[in-house]
Amino acid sequence: MPEGDTVWRTAHHLHAAFAGTELTVTDFRVPAYATVDLRGQRVEDVVSRGKHLLLRTPEYVVHSHLKMEGAWHLYRLPRPRWRRPAHSARAVLENADWQAVGFSLGLLEVLPRERELDAIGYLGPDLLGERFDVTDAVERLGRDPLRPVFLALLDQRNLAGLGNEYVNELLFMRRVAPTCPVGEVDDLTGLVALAQRVIGANARRVERSFTGSTRNGEERWVYRRAGLPCRRCGTPIAEGDYGDAPTRERICFWCPNCQAERDPHASVIE
Repeated sequence: MPEGDTVWRTAHHLHAAFAGTELTVTDFRVPAYATVDLRGQRVEDVVSRGKHLLLRTPEYVVHSHLKMEGAWHLYRLPRPRWRRPAHSARAVLENADWQAVGFSLGLLEVLPRERELDAIGYLGPDLLGERFDVTDAVERLGRDPLRPVFLALLDQRNLAGLGNEYVNELLFMRRVAPTCPVGEVDDLTGLVALAQRVIGANARRVERSFTGSTRNGEERWVYRRAGLPCRRCGTPIAEGDYGDAPTRERICFWCPNCQAERDPHASVIE
């Protein structure tokens, strides 16, 4: 599932291929931007902001969000062979050497540069940003102390980059129940700092892991392991749906034993 680490890695590859080059083809396959032509525009950079991806030229920004199934693929010209069906392509960009294709993008828009903040200005501190501010993220999370921590961490206005898999795994690693109110989390700063370390480590490798193992089936503590024994205590992992009305519910996984009322003397997986 695309989360902040996937988008950061995608931006890194697109930046390497396109930054400093001139666009020779731009084909936006969504009605609102079908007539937009950025040929001749020079790409300044490609960056991620949380789970959003921004390709910037001096005049425009191509803003995309992968949502659940989206991906950007890079192909070497002149004879690219797409790895996904053509009907799922939403954007095709080319320079002299590379073609970038955005497949099944959940969001795609082309905006004037001065409107970039209209698209992403609401985001909280970016966990993978060079200037990530732990204090700011903790302060934002703490503004609603009664809100369940599971939902607060998913809220991109508090901190940007975490999705469902990360939040489930991080709460297990810190022995925090998903329903625990933010104001009752023993060490919110430690939780945010752990999130930054884990997503930073995963951003720099292809295989996402929370356990330290990248072997198939060993990468996660609780996510999508409902009914299987907890790797720490053996209790079957629980599963449920949880969410803020009226938004859709998210799948939640937890260990009923390890993530029960927090024992202040329990060890924490780092």
